[in-house]
Amino acid sequence: MKKILVLLVLCAGFLSAAAQKELQGRPKLVVGIMVDQMRWDYLVRYNERYCEGGFKRMMSEGYNCNRLLINYIPTVTAVGHTAVYTGTVPAFNGIIANSMYFDGQWATPVRDWTVKGVGTERAEGQASPHRLLCTTMGDELRLATNFRSKVVSVSIKDRAAVLPGGHCANAAYWMDSESMDWISSTYYMKELPKWVKDFNAKKLGQTYLDKTTKNKKDKQHFWDLMYDAETYEQSGGLDEPYYDQRTGKILKYSPYGNSYTADMAIAAIEGEQLGSNPKGVTDFLAVSFSTTDMIGHKVGPNAPWVEDTYLHLDQDLKRLFDALDRLVGKGEWVAFLSADHAGSHNVQFRREHGIPASTWPYYKVLRALNETLTKEFGLSTDDPKMKLKINTVEYDAVKVIHSLECEQVFFNDTVIAKVCKDGNPKALKQKMKERTIELLEEMKEVAYAFDVKKIPDHVPEPVRTMVVNGYNPKRSGDISFVLEGNVTEDFDDGYLPKYNGVPLGTNHSVWSPYDAHIPFIVMGKGVRHAWDNNTYHVVDIAPTICALLNIQQPSSCVGNAIDISIP
Repeated sequence: MKKILVLLVLCAGFLSAAAQKELQGRPKLVVGIMVDQMRWDYLVRYNERYCEGGFKRMMSEGYNCNRLLINYIPTVTAVGHTAVYTGTVPAFNGIIANSMYFDGQWATPVRDWTVKGVGTERAEGQASPHRLLCTTMGDELRLATNFRSKVVSVSIKDRAAVLPGGHCANAAYWMDSESMDWISSTYYMKELPKWVKDFNAKKLGQTYLDKTTKNKKDKQHFWDLMYDAETYEQSGGLDEPYYDQRTGKILKYSPYGNSYTADMAIAAIEGEQLGSNPKGVTDFLAVSFSTTDMIGHKVGPNAPWVEDTYLHLDQDLKRLFDALDRLVGKGEWVAFLSADHAGSHNVQFRREHGIPASTWPYYKVLRALNETLTKEFGLSTDDPKMKLKINTVEYDAVKVIHSLECEQVFFNDTVIAKVCKDGNPKALKQKMKERTIELLEEMKEVAYAFDVKKIPDHVPEPVRTMVVNGYNPKRSGDISFVLEGNVTEDFDDGYLPKYNGVPLGTNHSVWSPYDAHIPFIVMGKGVRHAWDNNTYHVVDIAPTICALLNIQQPSSCVGNAIDISIP
């Protein structure tokens, strides 16, 4: 009996020592890097031109997950950033789209009229995570250390800064599009810290903006490429007709917007002393590079400016990693890289190469559905607020459907109640839903349409699960529809330029791997080097990082931790 007790005590001591060693092995700083609209294949497509200290450093030192997929629809920015940092899907985190319907109006999921901007008087400063229904990695790190850890988030886009930071972030900073200063809101602070004021005073945004060019060779191009155009062998020419180069001089439409973001991230490490926490706990910095998305929308993945943007970003990542080595200590930090979504090739480009491709004309479909329902159900009203209006054009239709956002049909219950003649608006709405499903299923771009509460048996996996994961019953629409895998959404309201009837540039949001296959690499302290070709999902990122830090996973996490630790 004594031998057994001694053995138990020794085992307990061994386990305690191992646990203590594991806790002491936590990195001083975790840096989450999101690259907006980054397709996984950009890692290999441009690999020969990357420097040694950026993407190549991550791939050569880190754990590479080559088959990480988004497991919900729609594949868009706000939803993607939220899924990565919460480890869960829109059904649970509540962020279902880039624009959401609250209190009778559409707004971004971070717009908060109850707070004020800090560093700006413009509405861009009124943002907070108040619509997010669960915790993030940063929140759990703060909880695990009794709020001694610092969590800071940085991005040009407000939603890409606010949502990754979570509810308990010490600060989130985004860019005022007019002044190009970094701003925040009263949700986080009363005034900007001195280091942010000093950083803004340098006016680096204007310095970078001055590097952009236009009217080159009598044609407006984005900026001068880093190398001769002929060397961009992985890309098309400078003047393909499906590029949209109407940008003017706007920082968000140049790679220098990402350089500016990297500058701000490094300034945050120094200004907040991230990774040098006097309490000896881990800090967290979330950085999202957004101009990759802006440029991608304009020209599509095959443009030389996309390749050039990633070559610039590669050098910005090297600057960031070098700064981490210098400020935090080599081998003392962890960085992970992923994306909120990817993006498809331009429709016309695909057609020219014999690849099936078509567009989903959002506003034309919205108009057609409302006009058909108005006619078939005998709807009429003299109230102009109930009429369908797209941009400045008013149509002879009642706005019973007010949006097709995120591949869902949102009916306007207020309008339906007003036009209902028999006093039973619920019955009228149900008939409209059934007819709308029929109309959608007749369209060649639509694979399936259904009431999400009654998904037909013939809807296959993984699309069925992606629809369910993307549906939040209190925030989502009345009907879900699934576009074919070769379809790209077209948000032309009658004012956008086209080529051969096809929108310039490209888009994203559908279930296809074009939009859903994203990178995931983790590099740094305690992480082994490996290439993993198993299939994982975006919700696996948060539990993986939480396991590495030995902290609780976020409150609605549904993902599984990937074993990336050094044995």
